[in-house]
Amino acid sequence: MFDLTDIKKKNICIMGHMGSGKSIIGKDLSNYLNLKYYDIDKEIELKTKKSINSIFKEEGEKYFRNIEEKICLELLTKNNCVISLGGGSIINIKIRKAIQEYSYSIYLQVKLKILLNRLKSSKKRPLLNQQPKKKEILENLYNDRREFYEKADFIVNNDKDKSHVLEIIKTKLNSYAK
Repeated sequence: MFDLTDIKKKNICIMGHMGSGKSIIGKDLSNYLNLKYYDIDKEIELKTKKSINSIFKEEGEKYFRNIEEKICLELLTKNNCVISLGGGSIINIKIRKAIQEYSYSIYLQVKLKILLNRLKSSKKRPLLNQQPKKKEILENLYNDRREFYEKADFIVNNDKDKSHVLEIIKTKLNSYAK
């Protein structure tokens, strides 16, 4: 079984664009590895007692990013857990440094066309709520963040079946076992 101490990391973090499957894969992976699971967006909602949409609408993105930074930096130092990051958390240099220092990072790579299809009717994505510009906004976010995601320890394509993706991740993690 995968032991985080073998690679001198405290935890595993799942990152990728909105709609890439971070929450689903992260939760399933934590169950498989029998590790605690954290979803950054859920943690933000618990701490603020507001939905992400409400935070963006009432307080703005800057306020959200400040809370996101604080929660990410706290959770990324925890041991033996799987953390699903918010899609935009990677733009924060402090969070990127914490990921590099403490986490084995997995980037769920998804083609832009598939992300658009997955997110076309989503109402829970404050950065995409301007319906007519959804494609343009997602393309810009995708292009702005891709370089940071691609520095992950492991990159896996999540365009299709989640069980197949989980098997690829499990195989990779198990290859580190002594």
